[in-house]
Parts: sequence; C-alpha cells; structure tokens
Amino acid sequence: MKVVAVTACPTGIAHTYMAAEQLLKAAGHRGVSIKVETQGAMGIENELTVADIVSADIRIIVSDIEIEEKSRFKGCQVSCFSIEDVLINAEQVLETCLSKV
Repeated sequence: MKVVAVTACPTGIAHTYMAAEQLLKAAGHRGVSIKVETQGAMGIENELTVADIVSADIRIIVSDIEIEEKSRFKGCQVSCFSIEDVLINAEQVLETCLSKV
C-alpha cells in the first residue's frame, strides 16, 4: 500500500510539519509506505512528483488553505482533511482512507 499526502496550513510554520509528522507515525504503526509533501514557510519540501501521485493507492490532502500545484492531482481520487483532523487523530484519518481501498 502506497500513500502520498500534502500538508499545508495558513501560516506554514508549525501545524504543517506537525500534521506531516503525525501521518508518518500513523503510517509507520500500520506498516504503510507514505511520502508527505509539506507546503510551509520554507516553500514546498519533499515534493511529490506526478509519478508519485499517479502510482499511489491513497492520496491525501491535509490543509485549511488551497495547496500549491493542486493540478497534479487532476483525475485522481483524493481524500481531504483539515489540519485539526490529523493533529487530533491521524490514526483514524489513515484508517478512513485505508477502508476506502
């Protein structure tokens, strides 16, 4: 199972990176491969390629703002969550996504 995700928050400082960390931990607990792109104050880091996105089984956008380069996801099924959802219960967010596959 391959998961890709993008995290972004309005200020791009703490919550973007905290949400990414929570997703990485949740995936690790389940033995799921995940790549998380952050869109924060430092710009786009760990950027997802179109190949990453297309080949993923699950695509997640965790954001309370419009993400940059969203067009990369065109034609793909994407699950969207707020930053708060992931910070409160990343395990449940991931389980919700896994149950759809």
